[in-house]
Amino acid sequence: MPPPFVRVPFAELPARAAPHPFFRAPEARLPIALPDGGRSTVSLRRFGAGPPLLLLHGLMTTGYSWRRVIEPLSRRFTVLVPDLPGAGRTVGPEGPLPPARVVDWLVALIDALELDHTSVIGNSMGGYLALWLALRAPARVERLLVVHAPGLPEHRLWALRLALRLPGAVRLLRWMVQREPRRWVWRNVHYWDEGQKSLEELEEYGAPLATAAGFEGFVRQLRDMMDPVEMQRFVALCGQAPPGLPPVHLLYTRRDPMVPPSLGPRLQRVVPRATLSFVEEGGHFLHVDRPEAFLAAVDAWAPRA
Repeated sequence: MPPPFVRVPFAELPARAAPHPFFRAPEARLPIALPDGGRSTVSLRRFGAGPPLLLLHGLMTTGYSWRRVIEPLSRRFTVLVPDLPGAGRTVGPEGPLPPARVVDWLVALIDALELDHTSVIGNSMGGYLALWLALRAPARVERLLVVHAPGLPEHRLWALRLALRLPGAVRLLRWMVQREPRRWVWRNVHYWDEGQKSLEELEEYGAPLATAAGFEGFVRQLRDMMDPVEMQRFVALCGQAPPGLPPVHLLYTRRDPMVPPSLGPRLQRVVPRATLSFVEEGGHFLHVDRPEAFLAAVDAWAPRA
């Protein structure tokens, strides 16, 4: 393995980094309706059998992010892997995507899957949204594992909020992303083991960004889901958490160029009764570049019967 976070040159990327089952499962297209009248068609893949486990991916990725851990997880769970609103092959809903509205989307998805509740694992932005789900709809979450999520209104997020509201900012961002979407992904998705990147991955994440709808979805995620004003609301919501909040475990690594590891203990102090652990070696996408460490954490979080 090369040293951590050392990028493999673009010209040397393999067509595919390692075998995985992601595309072997047929894509389901689930229509759902939100309480505000919004509609969405969810792209979802299902694997295995057993109690349900919903996997929520992070910013600028798709359900494909979970490819390296789907097979072992599917030996224990029915693994449900959607593309979140604004990402991948999911269509809609139109309009802003603040976290509370995404919670409505997640509840509608859980209803469409005919589930009373499900365990949830969320990475990065997906983990932050899963925390919102646990707070606003606690009866729908059996237990929650949050992997290297943001969630507190840091200075850099206030700067991003301001930058996205400057005249011409979105037009500049569109030029930066869409001139070479695959290279944009290559530069901005960071792995402990950069050898896990492949042309297949860059195509999966880059192709949606090359479209008008895909780029708009990316901007809505940045602007609405990652808004520090919404994070202030999240902190207030934690202070009013219901007694039935499901068990929450926070999992971070010691090094991460995308979300500061110091955020883990700070978030633990905010989320009621949350537990916290660290993995010594691994990055923001632990399930991609250190799947064995990720699966060991899952075993600790949801012990085998």
